[in-house]
Amino acid sequence: MATVVTMPRLSDTMTEGTVATWLKKVGDKISEGDILAEIETDKATMEFESFNSGTLLHIGIQAGETAAVDSLLAVIGEEGEDISALLAGGGKAEEPKKEEAKSEEKSEEKKSEEESKPAAEAETKSEDKKDEPKAESAASASLPKGVTVVTMPRLSDTMTDGTVATWLKKVGDKVSEGDILAEIETDKATMEFESFQAGTLLAIGVNEGETAPVDSLLAIIGPEGTDVSGVAENFKKGGAAPAATSDEKEEPKAEARSEEKSETKSEEKTESTETRGAAESSEAKSEAPVEVVSDGKRIFISPLAKKIAEEKGINISQVKGSGENGRIVKSDIENFKPAAATASAPAAATEAPKTEAAAAKPFVPAGETYTEEIKNSQMRKTIARRLSESKFTAPHYYLTIELDMDNAIAARNQINALPDTKVSFNDMVIKACAMALKKHPKVNSQWKDDVTLIHHHVNIGVAVAVEDGLLVPVLKFADQQTLTQIGSNVKDVAGRAKNKKLQPAEMDGSTFTVSNLGMFGISEFTSIINQPNSAILSVGAIKEQPVVKNGQIVVGNVMKVTLACDHRTVDGATGAQFLQTLKQYIENPVTMLA
Repeated sequence: MATVVTMPRLSDTMTEGTVATWLKKVGDKISEGDILAEIETDKATMEFESFNSGTLLHIGIQAGETAAVDSLLAVIGEEGEDISALLAGGGKAEEPKKEEAKSEEKSEEKKSEEESKPAAEAETKSEDKKDEPKAESAASASLPKGVTVVTMPRLSDTMTDGTVATWLKKVGDKVSEGDILAEIETDKATMEFESFQAGTLLAIGVNEGETAPVDSLLAIIGPEGTDVSGVAENFKKGGAAPAATSDEKEEPKAEARSEEKSETKSEEKTESTETRGAAESSEAKSEAPVEVVSDGKRIFISPLAKKIAEEKGINISQVKGSGENGRIVKSDIENFKPAAATASAPAAATEAPKTEAAAAKPFVPAGETYTEEIKNSQMRKTIARRLSESKFTAPHYYLTIELDMDNAIAARNQINALPDTKVSFNDMVIKACAMALKKHPKVNSQWKDDVTLIHHHVNIGVAVAVEDGLLVPVLKFADQQTLTQIGSNVKDVAGRAKNKKLQPAEMDGSTFTVSNLGMFGISEFTSIINQPNSAILSVGAIKEQPVVKNGQIVVGNVMKVTLACDHRTVDGATGAQFLQTLKQYIENPVTMLA
């Protein structure tokens, strides 16, 4: 069945968008994840990808045209499918759904693939046959007025399910448009999820720590006091709204309805008051407040840091955060020293000599074994899956070479002597890799079953260690950037990666990857290729060691790099030639300016 694609809401302030460029045309085959178009919002021009597969049957907004959010952007379906009825209905899927409901009623097949079908079937089975306008009004009234179902969002192109790390709102809280509802952990990062609706948080479908598939019921927002129990139950069964709503409205008389409504409202108010009272009493019982300090301001803390603080019994209101906007991270908790502990330190120091003076006693093994079980995060699962696929499908081989870093050290000192300029050795390696890839495009390739893709653009992924694992932000067109631009961009994306502020698009599209552990004193190491790349460069530390120059043994600065290659696309000689070019650039940095 054809799927209607509407103008997406790509920012919290976006009300309309302009199609800058269509990257697909009518008749093209579309795969899930393909970029359909570039859409210009009020903040930026962003790539819009397809979450559906099929054939592009219709384009509703031409390049250069502007349309409101939720306007018909395109239609994707099976090749040759008739979509005239869909277009005649203004892109709304209600009419096709009603036709499907009628055909299913005739064939008596019980399917519930779409959320609107349960409501349609419930109405067609009723004794009083109604006109189509009445059916439409009844279908639209199946959800209580003003109530919106919020589903688990798809925050990255590879995301299939998400874990709620933290709820920043609780049931009964007022929600304004743009408020952060929760922190959701995806397969790539933990991201803040904001509300696009205003109202009261009536129900939560996925509790903290729970994982649910994309499009599962996450929360329900609507007017205060609205009964949404039927909505939540029916959504879990696959429906869009409680089907019993229409039957309950038909049976009672007008007077009985008014009495029931008044009773229901009074009961709901009583229940909501009791619920809030219970919630407040349970919060008051907690020994150490985790979310709010005494002055009523919210404390921003990462989920892992919060967990460690609870295990150690640390009052987080006493901890000063070093993250963005004062956010408390893992290192803040681990390095926290309470005032009492600091005061007792001198006393402990004076007792230490006495303890050392005591005679050493033989150690007798005693105690109990202790194992901690930590739930695997979505990021950890994705790292395990993708690296396993890479290691077991791509035949890896490794090439290592030593680089003389004396000239590079001298060149870096001269560059950094300039005002407001800061370049690292890693920036020089990235620049050298980008230029070497232009000369050896086979290393800048991607393996597919039938063809090998040779990329003539250079997008270099930079491996960044974060609290929960590893992220690889991408420097687009690195060969066209100067050393200072590379240094500035690496610092920017690495900082946002550690604070979990990277967007999924900033981690896609790499053609080559650089991983550097030199800052940890690692001399050399090997890496697993970051698929779908064909190679990854592992960069070690710069070490002083004896070297032979002009027949003399002198102290030299040496750095080892190791290139991991996919033998399906990169032969040994090709990889060796790439390293020779890389060596020339790094040992003579001035050649990178030619």
